[in-house]
Amino acid sequence: MKTIFLLVLGLCVSQFGYTQKSTIFSDYELVYTQNFDAPQAFHDFDYTDESAWKISTNDGNKTLELFGESNYRARVRSPFNIALLTEPIVGNFVMEVRLAQSGREYGHRDLCLFFGFQNPTNYYYVHLATVADDHANNIFLVNDEPRVKIASKTTTGTDWGDTNSWHTARIERSVEEGTIRVYFDDMETPIMEATDTHFGAGRIGFGSFDDTGRFDDIKIWTPEVIKRKGGLFEKANQMKGGEKE
Repeated sequence: MKTIFLLVLGLCVSQFGYTQKSTIFSDYELVYTQNFDAPQAFHDFDYTDESAWKISTNDGNKTLELFGESNYRARVRSPFNIALLTEPIVGNFVMEVRLAQSGREYGHRDLCLFFGFQNPTNYYYVHLATVADDHANNIFLVNDEPRVKIASKTTTGTDWGDTNSWHTARIERSVEEGTIRVYFDDMETPIMEATDTHFGAGRIGFGSFDDTGRFDDIKIWTPEVIKRKGGLFEKANQMKGGEKE
C-alpha cells in the first residue's frame, strides 16, 4: 500500500511540479500553456499598448517581448506595460512562467506578474525588482487608489543577473484562504507571501512597471475556470504622459 501511495505522489509531482507540501493542488488541472511558437499566440492577450509588444526569436526560441514603453496610464498610480490573458479567468490557481529582464541595472529594474485582475484600477501584481522598498519588490494591491504593498514576507531584492538571463517564477493563490505565495527560481521556498481577500477570480497577466523584458513557457493550473467576456483596457483609461516609477 505504501509503495502505491509513493508512486501516485511521484506522478503528481512529476506532472505538476508540486512538492509534498502543496496538497491543496490535488484537484487542479492544467488549463493553459503557451510557448509562443504559433503566430496567433500574440492574440491571446489584451494589451495596454499593443505596439510595445511583439513575438521575438532569440537563439531559435520564440518569446513574448515587451520592447518599448506603452502609451498608457491608468487613473491611479500603477504599472504601465501589461499583457493580460483574455482567458482563463481563475480564482484559485498556480501559474508558472519563464522570464528575462532586458533593461539596464538599477534599483527598480523590474518585471511584473498580474492576477485577480478585475479592471484597470482593481487587481494584484507581483513586482520583482533589484532592490526592495515601499514601491518595489513586493506584492501590491491596486484598489481604486495608487498601489499599496501587502506582502508580509519579501526579500531585499531580486537578482536578475545579466541582461536577458532567464529565470522561473511561480504564483500560488487560494482565494478562500487569501494566501498568495511567490517563488523565484527556488520552487521550494517562497520569496514573497501575503494574505488578502479584496478580489476573487480575475485575469492573469505579464509586464513591467516601466522596463522591458521577455516571457515564455506559461503554465496555469486551476480547479475551475470562470467564464467572463470583454476587454479591460478602454480608451477612456488611457492618457499620455505620467511620471516614472
